[in-house]
Amino acid sequence: MIGGFGVPELILILIIGLVIFGPGKLPDIGKAFGKSIKEFKTAQNDNDKKEPINITEEAKEKSKDEA
Repeated sequence: MIGGFGVPELILILIIGLVIFGPGKLPDIGKAFGKSIKEFKTAQNDNDKKEPINITEEAKEKSKDEA
């Protein structure tokens, strides 16, 4: 069970996809969908790893350099 979808629902979605896009385009669509999900997860993990910037300390250092 994936995200509330059972096997019959997934088979129905696959059949509808085959009818609409045809068997030649379906692998390309799946590949693009998987790639976009991977990029989204990577971007989200990169944002979590970034350290917050302390602007006040940078401003203090800059004012010391100018003085």
